[in-house]
Amino acid sequence: MAPRGARARHPVGHALARGCLRAAHPPRRRGHAGRNGAPAERSATVTRTQLIRAWHITLKDIRTYYLKPPLISWGILLPAVFILAFYLRAPGDIHTVAPGLIGLTVLFGATSVEAVVIAFEKRTGGLERLLMAPLAPEALLVAKAASGAIFGIVTGTVVWLLSTVAWSLPLAYGAPLLVIMLGSVTFSLLGVLISLVMREVFDAMTVSNLLRFPMIFLSGVFVPIAGLALPLQVVASLLPLSYTVDALRHLLLGGSQTFYPLWLDLAVSASFAIALYATALALLRRRLEDLL
Repeated sequence: MAPRGARARHPVGHALARGCLRAAHPPRRRGHAGRNGAPAERSATVTRTQLIRAWHITLKDIRTYYLKPPLISWGILLPAVFILAFYLRAPGDIHTVAPGLIGLTVLFGATSVEAVVIAFEKRTGGLERLLMAPLAPEALLVAKAASGAIFGIVTGTVVWLLSTVAWSLPLAYGAPLLVIMLGSVTFSLLGVLISLVMREVFDAMTVSNLLRFPMIFLSGVFVPIAGLALPLQVVASLLPLSYTVDALRHLLLGGSQTFYPLWLDLAVSASFAIALYATALALLRRRLEDLL
């Protein structure tokens, strides 16, 4: 039987969480604006305040989790190992796998921490402290996803620029950067969703690897999707990395070895991001009190 103190703390934590949620989402009042200004102005002020708070959480996550030598070296060594392996195999065709290597770097950069950070903070109590702050669920989700997206953008951009210099790939007026940004947001939200679903860090890491490693071989990273068997092409169409790599092939290889139209790559990638955000937000709202 649990001690009395342990039973007493639990309802207090829930009451504090509910109070913070009410502070983050004040009830709407009907009627005219009054002396304090128009409702639209107050709404803009609240939104700006929430974004500022979210940005501080993002900076905290970057300093705590991402600016660490092991993670930075992982972001550098992963593409370097794949580049070396394929260079030794076919030195003349190494430039053809550049889009896949960029997409792979973005995938692992954006999900390496995001897939476990919320599960980890649930164990250490860090998430409980965030829930005590007057922060809306939308702002908390944006804050958590932004750190992974920024890391994915930075690592993906570095590999893209190095590939451009090494293999004389076109800059394409900076359009690959937009694809990298879109892919980073999508993969970061995927990592956050995994971390929300799983309650233990080990489980989150396992599920993350089960989702990421099949993408390496089925998303056109090393073998074009057109060269896969029909059932595998169907599976590839369900993976967000397929559209990121295919869009980069359009921009960096002049459309060589592509499988989808460029507009479809961008539209599906954006749809993945929207769907993942909506799913993660709904799950966060439903489980907010359980996370304590």
